Amino acid sequence: MRMCWVTVNVKNMEESVAFWQDIVGLKIDRRMNPMPGTELVFFGTGGGTEVELIANAKNPNPQYGKDMSVGFETASLDALIAKLKEKGVAMQGPFQPNPAVRFVYIEDPNGVRIQFVENAR
Repeated sequence: MRMCWVTVNVKNMEESVAFWQDIVGLKIDRRMNPMPGTELVFFGTGGGTEVELIANAKNPNPQYGKDMSVGFETASLDALIAKLKEKGVAMQGPFQPNPAVRFVYIEDPNGVRIQFVENAR
């Protein structure tokens, strides 16, 4: 079995697209309007798994589980932290539960938690 995508229902598509491009660093793979009032944007992650954003006029205030996060590996947590600070993005951490891993959490414009992790090589 292989993971295909993670879906995030969003309040504001343009704000969310800008965040996932500028802050997370993903590139749009495809964008579509499958039905009136609904827009989908898929971001490729480079690893086969995608992030799907859905804006649906019938669901203007989506709800999220507060204890869930989407995780991304980064080559340099220090460089990423500098970028987040430069862009004014609030973060929790960095945390280092053991010598082999360091990470921070941020939230997207919809309140979805995103974890960036650096693994020691």
